[in-house]
Amino acid sequence: MLVILGIGPPDLSAISGRSAPHFCALCPRTVPRVAGMSWRLILTVAACLLAPSWARASAWPVEWTQRLEGLAEQAARAALPAEARVDIDVGAPDPRLRLAPCQRVQPFVPAGQSLWGRSRLGLRCVEGASRWSVTIPVVVRVTAPTWVVSQPLPAGTVLAVEHLRWAPAEVSAEPGPVLGTQSPVGRTLARPMEAGEVLRQPHLRARQWFAAGDTVQVRWQGQGFAVSAEGQAMGPGLEGAPVRVRVGGGRVIQALPVAERRVEALS
Repeated sequence: MLVILGIGPPDLSAISGRSAPHFCALCPRTVPRVAGMSWRLILTVAACLLAPSWARASAWPVEWTQRLEGLAEQAARAALPAEARVDIDVGAPDPRLRLAPCQRVQPFVPAGQSLWGRSRLGLRCVEGASRWSVTIPVVVRVTAPTWVVSQPLPAGTVLAVEHLRWAPAEVSAEPGPVLGTQSPVGRTLARPMEAGEVLRQPHLRARQWFAAGDTVQVRWQGQGFAVSAEGQAMGPGLEGAPVRVRVGGGRVIQALPVAERRVEALS
């Protein structure tokens, strides 16, 4: 005895933009019934079972996963040192997906996604009877040499050599940019830290490079040229925060403090 529960043609309108096909277009309008089941139902079930792959849960080609891994590694390595290690875990697609056959599939990074820790990558059909686009979860783990706190430290600690070590660590475990190779000795912690934590820019108090009214050296840099001149700071020069600077002729520009009494022009 054959028992059939809830079997019927899937709804393809979300992918194709058209209504789902009728799998029994050739069935007669009047059909006999056998043991309580009409031939129309039997033929509908058979059509569903024999339908092409795009009407059922599509198999996920290994090649697609490999292309997603390649894109993730390429994007993640763009701003990393050569010795960094990148591990990528591509998640499983939604089992409810119904994807039409496609001759050419293209991986892409969705807008607003950063390939750092938990993220998403996309696949889209660029050559096929029905165009579609899906996103897949990925986890990008990056291990690289960086500054690590060697002991528990309270907020307000002025960092010394014994507080730090340069060692490989997973830098993608938390958000926030890590420090470069320049030693953070002499910087002040903005929050408490535990032994083994990766030191990141937000963990440090912003440095003040000059005070309002100080004379500063302004540098303009463009393609193939660099010009310097003196100016007067119209506010305190805090690290990472733009400041207004008055230059020759009374013109006021926006500049970024970069060192002791030095700024780089932004406009």
